[in-house]
Amino acid sequence: MDIVVKGRKTEVPERFRKHVAEKLNLEKIQKLDGKVMSLDVEVSKEPNPRQADRCDRVEITLRSRGPVIRAEAAASDPYAALDLAAEKLDARLRKQHDKRVVRRGSRRISAAEVPDVVPGVATLDGNGVPVHDEETEGVPTKRIGSLEIKGEGPLVVREKTHVAAPMSLDQALYEMELVGHDFYLFVDSETKEPSVVYRRHAYDYGVIHLSTDPMVAGTEPPAAGGTLGG
Repeated sequence: MDIVVKGRKTEVPERFRKHVAEKLNLEKIQKLDGKVMSLDVEVSKEPNPRQADRCDRVEITLRSRGPVIRAEAAASDPYAALDLAAEKLDARLRKQHDKRVVRRGSRRISAAEVPDVVPGVATLDGNGVPVHDEETEGVPTKRIGSLEIKGEGPLVVREKTHVAAPMSLDQALYEMELVGHDFYLFVDSETKEPSVVYRRHAYDYGVIHLSTDPMVAGTEPPAAGGTLGG
């Protein structure tokens, strides 16, 4: 396996490529994850002078037979950014490795068991009344992506669509920790409905399940979705 180093709107000097090969020890990485298939490093530069202390960004993407692991960091120079990103990658690799070792000696919990294991689990409030947009005369309407915006409305700066295989709730928590985000959207393998896990306080997590309301099925969708609990 080789390390692929590329620049996005910037040149990558040979000296930096050599430093990447020295910093990302492939032998050490393969000990933590023996199924690694590729390791990509992307370097980019922010031209805004107001962000001089974070002008260089390094993103490391590790692909294996398991979940994709990403680590990124920004600093005043690419070498410092690489050091920070490498530390994050190492921490996430170790977390994945340790969890894999623990799972060999214990069974995985189902989504139905999560409320007994994860404290502070939140569910969608089924007693809420759907709120529909009121028709307002004289207010200009425009479309941004798939949204119809009335008046000044929210500004949508990016829209993404992902294809995801259904997974259990504990796997979604695991995936969220790997990518280092505070929330993770997934399709529940038991209900086949979209759900979101999110970080609450310290090591507490919450979960939101979405299900179709039979009272409004086949009508216009409500304007407001579920809210995070607690």
